[in-house]
Amino acid sequence: MARTREFDIDRAVDRAMDLFWRRGYAETSLQDLLKEMAIGSGSFYAAFGSKEALYLRCLDRYTTLQGGSLEKVFEETAELRPALRSLLTSLLEADLADPARGCLVVNASTQCGDMPTAAERVNTAVRQVESFLAGALERAQTRGELPPEKDPRELARFLTTFIQGIRVAGRARMGRQFTEDALHVALRVLD
Repeated sequence: MARTREFDIDRAVDRAMDLFWRRGYAETSLQDLLKEMAIGSGSFYAAFGSKEALYLRCLDRYTTLQGGSLEKVFEETAELRPALRSLLTSLLEADLADPARGCLVVNASTQCGDMPTAAERVNTAVRQVESFLAGALERAQTRGELPPEKDPRELARFLTTFIQGIRVAGRARMGRQFTEDALHVALRVLD
């Protein structure tokens, strides 16, 4: 007879995600995870299989949460420029509030180069942001908010790269003035 799981798996993943986010993959030991998640090693292996499998699950969870936040900003603000400003400002504020934490996807891209599956997850996450932004830019162009000579796909690629860059700048503690100046320049490419 199978034993019932004695812990909330979603809560455990969230706790593990927070630990990976704060410490990084390599600096987070299995013992750290077991303690943080308040589970035994048998339950851990039964639920997740390995530290790497749990890490990948955490990246997926983070990407889902961030994607939801991205969609929410564009749902709440109908016009392109205010929505982008809101998105970029929220990222800037998050990085200023906790620069050591940064962005889990950016952290993974710099910490897990020797993990092909993690690199795939990072690539997928970045491509999803680019695709979402391209769609928003195309809709804005249809509404007349973006000049017809602008290529929404190129702008989406630029903005996606810019977002990753300001996340790195935040982690490097470049400061408010640096990132706000960069934000103003980035928004001018829409003109």
